Amino acid sequence: MAVKTITIDLEAYETLVRARRGNESFSTVIKNTLGAASHTGEALIRALSGIDAGDDFIEAMDRVVTDRNHDLLAAETPDGREE
Repeated sequence: MAVKTITIDLEAYETLVRARRGNESFSTVIKNTLGAASHTGEALIRALSGIDAGDDFIEAMDRVVTDRNHDLLAAETPDGREE
């Protein structure tokens, strides 16, 4: 397998470290996050697997969805087109 060396700042490196699960390689973290596989139901399940989906979490997610829907509706013009 061919490899490339890249330079990233410390903040980006720390983000990769936090996103890594177990002994997962940084290449795997990047591919899972940015690759086409990151837009699948399996990727969503993997991302949510470590989260305790208690009432607080569910209420917070409901607020995010409600706020997003409100923002989308506010961005529409009277004729239904987005601004």
